[in-house]
Amino acid sequence: MKTYRRQIREKILQALYTIEIRDTDIDSAAGWLLTEEILADPNAMKFFNMLLKNIKEHMEEIDRYIVKHTFNWDMSRIAIIDKNIIRMALTEILYCEDIPPKVSINEAIEIAKKFNSTDKSSKFVNGILDAIFNDLKNEGKVHKNGRGLIDQSVTKLQKVEGEGENPESAS
Repeated sequence: MKTYRRQIREKILQALYTIEIRDTDIDSAAGWLLTEEILADPNAMKFFNMLLKNIKEHMEEIDRYIVKHTFNWDMSRIAIIDKNIIRMALTEILYCEDIPPKVSINEAIEIAKKFNSTDKSSKFVNGILDAIFNDLKNEGKVHKNGRGLIDQSVTKLQKVEGEGENPESAS
């Protein structure tokens, strides 16, 4: 079955938006947004539930990263759509080991273009996510495994760098 990750991200964004403007919980807000296709796809539902669960559990931590990187901006001044796109992408970067960070950032940019709260939303989202990602990577807080992901890339780079060294000259 086909997975609907972009659609799921958009539905979760809509749910996050809903809870900011209405008095409702995220599960209720997200539940009524799901399509029959997503509901019928076990992989899609697994991704939906995992992403939603991690956003709920880690929102305070994620918001601290956003605050740290939005100098002179109060969280209430950041457009609701942009803030929630950043939250969702950071959740993927930090808690979805199988999704490359660049994919999460690119998806966030594309969703920001679609739901643009301002004409500069995609640039704002990109800039904030890039800054946070670089800090997280430097702090060793991004743990990814698999094809095209960070840990594998670092290991491959270390192997390539090590191949050019002469073991006898190292002593």
